[in-house]
Amino acid sequence: MEVKPQLVNPQDFSWSFWYTLPIYPFGRRQTIRKEVVKDTVWTFDQIQGIFYVVVPVRMTVIKLSEGGLLVYAPIAPTPECIRLITELVEKHGDVKYIILPTISGLEHKVFVGPFAQCFPSSQVFVAPGQWSFPINLPLSWLGLPTKRTHVLPQNSQEAPFASEFDYAILGPIELGPGRFAEVAFFHKLSKTLLVTDSIVSIPSEPPAVVQLDPYPLLFHARDKAFDNIANTVENRRKGWQRIALFAFYFRPSVLEVPKWGDVFKDAFKTTDRSKKAYFGLYPFQWRSDWQRCFDALHADGRIFVAPILQALILNRAPIETLQWADIVAQWDFQRIIPCHLEAPVAATPYQFRQAFAFLEKQPLTNTAILPEADFQVLRVIDNTLEKVRIVPPAKEKV
Repeated sequence: MEVKPQLVNPQDFSWSFWYTLPIYPFGRRQTIRKEVVKDTVWTFDQIQGIFYVVVPVRMTVIKLSEGGLLVYAPIAPTPECIRLITELVEKHGDVKYIILPTISGLEHKVFVGPFAQCFPSSQVFVAPGQWSFPINLPLSWLGLPTKRTHVLPQNSQEAPFASEFDYAILGPIELGPGRFAEVAFFHKLSKTLLVTDSIVSIPSEPPAVVQLDPYPLLFHARDKAFDNIANTVENRRKGWQRIALFAFYFRPSVLEVPKWGDVFKDAFKTTDRSKKAYFGLYPFQWRSDWQRCFDALHADGRIFVAPILQALILNRAPIETLQWADIVAQWDFQRIIPCHLEAPVAATPYQFRQAFAFLEKQPLTNTAILPEADFQVLRVIDNTLEKVRIVPPAKEKV
């Protein structure tokens, strides 16, 4: 059940601290609440992006058996968002625990402090090994309440919510100037697994929250920079699928970048100011077989590890990552709620474990591997960062 109350005050979508992470949609963020398990699990979706490459960013709220709520990965606490949570608070009890399950994801960390201020009786638990860029600041400087903020114990049985949740910590993985970590949470009662960035699934249709403003979808539905495009279901779907390719590969193999001389010529030839606005921002063209590239990612809604994590991060800790995946795969979950893209996703522990087979020298024969051709730009980035010693060398597969 999607809940989208009719609002007339534009301030309901306002996020005043957008400048702390100045990415689209900046200071205006709408929220969609969805009930995943009746009276037990809810998701709250907003969008975020760069150059109109917009994807859902998600918070999950779970009702505690003893009363009250646990919040996993807060999103921007706009007046609309807080009102939607307050409706749950009035029925199920106050927000008791707020979880920051990552150490490097600014799109999650930047909201925790302001969100916690809206619920002064809550306790905040953060993944161990927190750091910030470009200056490593104390958590209190990032807005997290000093007296109410705690580091998650390595042993999940020591947490105050241990009777209802198991969790497993991946990392911190050292990446030279920074680190990566993620904490997977398992809600035993609803058999729901919560993850941040490690696992994703791509829907073939644009998510509801992305369709609240179709402009980014239509922007990327263009085959060429100056094409006119109609607001149709088909074009919104095309734009979404291309956005997914951008988000995961930066530049997939089916994307052609013309010579800059041709870009200049086309930009100055037109007298349409709206078309000139795309100059320098969208000087590329899609090959006719681009759909094949998306289908390899989507594959009937399967779960997989994002290519960026495969090529730039988890390959630097294959043993640690697989050990973490083995622990998570022991839990009896029926669905996964990631912080991005599709949710909930029906998945088994076996499917979760197989998503990490790219770290193994001899994965099972039924393991789906993403096309290597689409990793070309990511491999170049990885090799360059390693060559100039910004990141440590990647390790061999297990």
